[in-house]
Amino acid sequence: MRRPDAGHGVLVTVTIDAATVMLGDQLTIGGQVFTIRNMAALPRGARRLEFESGESFTLLPATVLYALRRVVPRRGRAPRPW
Repeated sequence: MRRPDAGHGVLVTVTIDAATVMLGDQLTIGGQVFTIRNMAALPRGARRLEFESGESFTLLPATVLYALRRVVPRRGRAPRPW
């Protein structure tokens, strides 16, 4: 499954937990970067993360991590004169 913004935008650092993690987020674990390919909900609010490399990781609800997330910056419009 491909995200609509894959390959576009800029990478920003975000704080994630089991409730806010998203497909495409990049985690650094042990100096190696893993990109989330798929997720599954587990009992008690946990998430099973599947990475593009095939490894998996269980993210518990109380675990807080830093991740890189690709976002597309939006240009603001100039205020209208009226």
